[in-house]
Amino acid sequence: MNEKKDLILVGAGGHAASCVEVIEAENRYRILGFIGMPAEVGKEVLGYPVIGSDKDLNSLNKKCKHSFVCIGQIESYKARLSAFNELNQLGFELVTVISPTAIVSRSAKIGKGTIICHSAILNSRSVVGENCIINTGSIIEHDVVIGNHNHISTGTILNGGVRVGNGTFIGSGTVIREGIHIGSDVFIGMSNAVTSDIEDETVVKRNGTKKT
Repeated sequence: MNEKKDLILVGAGGHAASCVEVIEAENRYRILGFIGMPAEVGKEVLGYPVIGSDKDLNSLNKKCKHSFVCIGQIESYKARLSAFNELNQLGFELVTVISPTAIVSRSAKIGKGTIICHSAILNSRSVVGENCIINTGSIIEHDVVIGNHNHISTGTILNGGVRVGNGTFIGSGTVIREGIHIGSDVFIGMSNAVTSDIEDETVVKRNGTKKT
């Protein structure tokens, strides 16, 4: 059995707790602790300590080479993007985390820093970019291409051939018709049925109304 690699998690909020559960289940990494806000240092998340803030990353890089972004993403992707870029610049290796209960096709491709949560499905020839959240129970069908820094929420269905840009949030329970193209920096609220293409920087509310 391969020895577990040490791992530092960046972000100590609610999404971080979900990430811990998946990392523990995958059983490839030993969590050393979290990087959080200065006021969070010394606290714990599911038994793991918050060991520092952003200013400590450079020194921690000398002790641990592997990291993962655990910052949530709903209203904006920019905090996750900023953390991802900082970790890259400091020379950390951003890991990919895949739950053992997820079903991932052998022909699927997944970028670094992405998490595939419990019971998610990635079907044949699907592509997921870097620093994405593929959340619990979501279905990514065949030939779907998802860009970087996206959050595909719980129970969401992306049917065959869907394309998603970068920095987009798709809310829980949303179903996207096959072949639809969704732009970058898009926000789609929960429980929508998406049957037409969506341009960049568009907000789609729960009742399907749009604004840019």
